[in-house]
Amino acid sequence: MNWIENLILSVVEGLTEFLPVSSTGHLMLTREWMGMGPDEHETYLIAIQFGAIVSVLTLYWKKFFSAAAWKLYPILLMGFIPAAVLGFLFDDLLEQMLKAPWIPGITLIVFGFVLLKIEKLFPPGNKEIEDLKPIDCIKIGLFQCLAMIPGVSRSAATIAGGLQGKLSRHAATEFSFLLALPTLAAAGGYKLLKNWDSLTTNQLNDIVLGNVISFITAFFAVKFFIQYIQSKGFALFGYYRIALGSIFLIYWFFIK
Repeated sequence: MNWIENLILSVVEGLTEFLPVSSTGHLMLTREWMGMGPDEHETYLIAIQFGAIVSVLTLYWKKFFSAAAWKLYPILLMGFIPAAVLGFLFDDLLEQMLKAPWIPGITLIVFGFVLLKIEKLFPPGNKEIEDLKPIDCIKIGLFQCLAMIPGVSRSAATIAGGLQGKLSRHAATEFSFLLALPTLAAAGGYKLLKNWDSLTTNQLNDIVLGNVISFITAFFAVKFFIQYIQSKGFALFGYYRIALGSIFLIYWFFIK
């Protein structure tokens, strides 16, 4: 991988990881448009999520290290369990889905329409994260599992789950950010451990640089998103998903 490819991929990861547009889908489409194979840089693409994780930890460090943090950890653990179980059971199937770029083309469009109607489907409530009960956390965790399908978006799925649980728009979005930490850390850690022996020094250097860039871009993307949705909602991201998915499917089936 050259430095331009590293820059493009890590910027895409950082900008899209916490927006409801699917970072996995964007990375698959970007890799396709850059002429990379479906197996190329697979470990790198998951490993650079750590930079995005650290950006959230930096922005929300008080929630994780304050005196009241002990209330947050069980909530995140219960929300994480469904993805941990299903991810372990269906790891091989999920890896095969990541090799089919047309899948996110379709799911970008389908869940783009869902985003346009998300607050009619799940009207926001007035709950805060601390008000979530164990069953609420598990339900949100099950929503998050939808994002195992490339192009769905982990952020969009967990926000939908949060709204379904009557969280406020702001709280549902914030919980989506916080739940990303155990989920992405587990996925990235598992992938690195699984492939550590096959990684070269150059690949490790690429991962380090990619994490630095994804940290910077994710930091600003999270700040933008949390401010934007409080006043504007999710419709813009729905229209964007529909447009991008349509363009890619036209490219895939009629131009390529």
